[in-house]
Amino acid sequence: MALLAQQIPRWLNSIKLSSSITATQLRKCFPRAGKTLLPGFFAQPQLSSDDCFLRSGFKTYRTSSVWNSSQSTNSSGQEINCAQNTLLPSVNEPSQKSQKIPSFDSELSLEGLDDLPPLSPLQPISEEEAIQIIADPPLPPSSFTLRDYVDHSETLKKLVLLGVDLSKIEKHPDAANLLLRLDFEKDIKQILLFLKDLGIEDNQLGTFLTKNYAIFSEDLENLKTRVAYLLSKNFSKVDIAQMVRNAPFLLSFSVERLDNRLGFFQKELELSVKKTRDLVIRLPRLLTGSLEPVKENMKVYRLELGFKRNEIQHMITKIPKMLTANKRKVTETFDYVHNVMCVPHHIIVKFPQVFNSRLFKVKERHLFLAYLGRAQYDPAKPNYISLDKLVSVPDEIFCEEMAKASVQDFEKFLKTL
Repeated sequence: MALLAQQIPRWLNSIKLSSSITATQLRKCFPRAGKTLLPGFFAQPQLSSDDCFLRSGFKTYRTSSVWNSSQSTNSSGQEINCAQNTLLPSVNEPSQKSQKIPSFDSELSLEGLDDLPPLSPLQPISEEEAIQIIADPPLPPSSFTLRDYVDHSETLKKLVLLGVDLSKIEKHPDAANLLLRLDFEKDIKQILLFLKDLGIEDNQLGTFLTKNYAIFSEDLENLKTRVAYLLSKNFSKVDIAQMVRNAPFLLSFSVERLDNRLGFFQKELELSVKKTRDLVIRLPRLLTGSLEPVKENMKVYRLELGFKRNEIQHMITKIPKMLTANKRKVTETFDYVHNVMCVPHHIIVKFPQVFNSRLFKVKERHLFLAYLGRAQYDPAKPNYISLDKLVSVPDEIFCEEMAKASVQDFEKFLKTL
């Protein structure tokens, strides 16, 4: 066995040597490929038996149809065909002149193309192909505006379509980062459906979300819990929708804070449950804003302006904005109406709209009435002028019904001031 193992390599070397000798002899007997034998004829490239086998094997690797057809023939037929293909065409055999070795490209079929491996992303391409590639602009690593991210974010695109003003949101860096991390389908869509079910119309969503973009960070179950709490306090669904529209941050406050705010106004103003509910429906910002202006104005009305507690209750239930009005504006208006126009407290209590009007407008009309001798605000006397109409009606009605003059006369008088 050891002797046999040593003879096998020698036997293989002898076969390779005989094969190389045969190929050398064939090259001497036949001219090289492409060399002219006779005018108009060219010799086909020489193919040894090994070359015929390699050519046939390579074609069958690329196309299944050629492999299947050649598989039906026996090995002896393949050797005869290979030997005939190596012979040069004869002048007396024109039928063999057109016989050519099948080309590699002509043998490819659609089935063979499907079997080809996919192109590698590392495969080099030509300059023409590279020019045709359109790449998206890179996402900016940082920016001062959300406009640079709209083309890359489906969430921002849909928010813009809803009417959200990104120019206002981008002023808050935390808000911009929040929106860029959100997924519209997973994080935003459910909040939008909740708001629509609550009563927020499509044309109101943009304004609402521009002010309270932080609602997207709220848990949906917490939002539903807060709505359920308001319903339990006898707020109707219509009332809640109105409150949310006027105070977008209302649902961002916990149930505990909402309950504390309602209790504060009921106790501080000594109002009934119904009046407290009506008060916050008309001005829901009382539940979301700071309580410091409210406490400060209550002291001003009692201590500086001299109104009684029941008078304050009457005024704020008619004009809730008096609770959050600017302190300076309130004191200046009261000083002019009470000290210059000589309107007593009980008349001001009946017409608290004067605190909600512009002071320069009150001054202009009062001075014109005083010029005409018609500045009389006591309802017990003739030619009485109502404070409500004085500050609310347009110039045409004021001149016609109260001043008994033309608008042109009023305008001329204003030029003299």
